[in-house]
Amino acid sequence: MLRAVAEENPSKRVIFVDEKSFSYKSFLEGVDRVARSLELIGIEKGDRIALICPNSIEFVQSVFAISKLGAVTVPINTMLKNEEYRYILDDCGAKALITSSKFAKEVGDLSDSVETITHTIWIDKAPSEDSKHLVLDEILSDHLHTHTPSPSELDDTAVIFYTSGTTGYPKGAMISNRNLFSNLVGAKERFDLRSDDRFIVYLPMFHSFTFAIMVILPFFMRASFVIIPSILPFSNIIKQTLFKRVTVFMGVPDIYNALIRAKLPWYFLWFNSIRCFISGGSALNEDTLNRFRATFKRATMLEGYGLSECSPAVAINPLDRQKPLSVGLPLYGYDVKIVDDEMMELPIGEAGELIVRGDCVMQGYLNNPEATAETIQNGWLRTGDIAKVDDEGYVYIVDRIKDLIISKGLNIYPRQIEEQMMLLPSVKLAAVIAQSDPHSGEVPIAFIELEEGYENTSPSKIKSELKEHLASFKIPKTITVVESLPKTATGKVLKRVLKQGIH
Repeated sequence: MLRAVAEENPSKRVIFVDEKSFSYKSFLEGVDRVARSLELIGIEKGDRIALICPNSIEFVQSVFAISKLGAVTVPINTMLKNEEYRYILDDCGAKALITSSKFAKEVGDLSDSVETITHTIWIDKAPSEDSKHLVLDEILSDHLHTHTPSPSELDDTAVIFYTSGTTGYPKGAMISNRNLFSNLVGAKERFDLRSDDRFIVYLPMFHSFTFAIMVILPFFMRASFVIIPSILPFSNIIKQTLFKRVTVFMGVPDIYNALIRAKLPWYFLWFNSIRCFISGGSALNEDTLNRFRATFKRATMLEGYGLSECSPAVAINPLDRQKPLSVGLPLYGYDVKIVDDEMMELPIGEAGELIVRGDCVMQGYLNNPEATAETIQNGWLRTGDIAKVDDEGYVYIVDRIKDLIISKGLNIYPRQIEEQMMLLPSVKLAAVIAQSDPHSGEVPIAFIELEEGYENTSPSKIKSELKEHLASFKIPKTITVVESLPKTATGKVLKRVLKQGIH
């Protein structure tokens, strides 16, 4: 896909970062350099390469270089902690890690503590340079070497997205080339995309939706995109959107709420080139939707729905006919059904579990046949989301079966936090639920029973202990100490009772 456009239109700009821009030809040359670097350290077809990397040209070049060698990309959330990284790297058997010095504190020792990793490649500078720690630019300095591409098949695994399940441990959703391309074809058709479109990428590239729809899709469209290394300051996103003439803008509800609240300069509203806003991650409220349409009269706001296990986009509103509060129609070639607990289809308008069938459905969870069998049944993927469908096929997400919390578009799984809390000597039992939040959509809050002798332990002490083990977005916003959590006869915590108490 990349070589074809580099040959046909070599000088066309594909990526803009700060003051730099890269043509398709120069980008491909960079990909070849990274592929040679990876081959020099022994990367072969089928090897898994982990990326703990900021939004950068190196992230994108690495993805294409890994693909060129027939290896598998494993993009990982850059906000995790050392032990969370170790679990994922062990689980996928990563052979190499590509990362940045800004994450050195949490990732610096991973090549020593994870058996399968032979090398850590730093995109900027290495905290310590030895045979295991290499700097990307320096690997090639003493070598003249031509790599050997290893052609991939459509059904080879291309990428593994790690997504936590109800067990609290992350599971690797294996996504094939066919899965990814089905999403690209569906998105192209739904958004009516053109080669002169320009996307902006400020959401983290490790996120499945950003990865497929904002990073890979522009190449498929022979279009271009702007990379924003950091979401802050937000004013820079506004500036780059205007000056780089961005036409397709993707965000999560939190971003759109901020955009509506921000005092946007008149010239931005007058001169911006945006024709399409895309929202995913969680539902946009009707007030934001209405205010958005009133503010940006020339652009269309499209809400969509997806999950990592579906590569990830499943449904998006059509450009010519959106329905408020709906996530739209399934993409080209995908089927959805609403079913009851017995997997029997429910009548139109009735709420039940949303299941999906089509080329978007993942190959399965890595090393986890039991979870795969539970999630994919007769070719249908059980999403764990409660939804309903109207008589025109538009999908409406009602609630989540799983206890999943979505904060600023990032998934938080209560079980993982609960297990971590109960490892603390002071915590006897913990229950984590979602609380709605105007800025983040949802935040986790916790209720705990304390062990005997620890009655004076403060919530702030528990929070500071958790910070050593969990990413900051997973730390409960509030921790409430109770004498006894509500439980069933078998001792299971009744979370619905806790939820009723906070509403």
